[in-house]
Amino acid sequence: MTSIAEKLAELGLKLPEAPQPVANYVPFLRSGDQLFVSGQIAKDASGRVLTGTLGLGVLVEEGQQAAKHCALNLLAQASTALEGDLSRIVQVLRLTGFVASAPDFTDQPKVINGASDLLVAVLGEAGRHTRSAVGVASLPLNACVEIDAIFKVR
Repeated sequence: MTSIAEKLAELGLKLPEAPQPVANYVPFLRSGDQLFVSGQIAKDASGRVLTGTLGLGVLVEEGQQAAKHCALNLLAQASTALEGDLSRIVQVLRLTGFVASAPDFTDQPKVINGASDLLVAVLGEAGRHTRSAVGVASLPLNACVEIDAIFKVR
């Protein structure tokens, strides 16, 4: 069986350092077999926030890439919470995706697919999840996407 680290490498991806909170909250909390990860904004590998508004200069494909970076940050937080052992993820239970959107933009689900597709590619069936994709007027630091997650872990 291929490890999660090997799968990330096969996809040409690397987990970033787990981002530090930008306000008064914790990046994750564990309750029993559930791990709650706070919203992760879209930051690329260099730590640059991916900014803008979908439907006002940011394309769906760019939003999908931003969502992919959010998913990598979610996995980085999970890795920290699980002492580096992502094999302890049993299932991704829930994603909630927020997309900075123009009033007439309605492709939020397509944007959040960037994260969903990455989690399934990396975790297989354990990456399949329930989710919401919501359009919002703005996000912290002018990020174009923010996603939080709930994982079932052992």
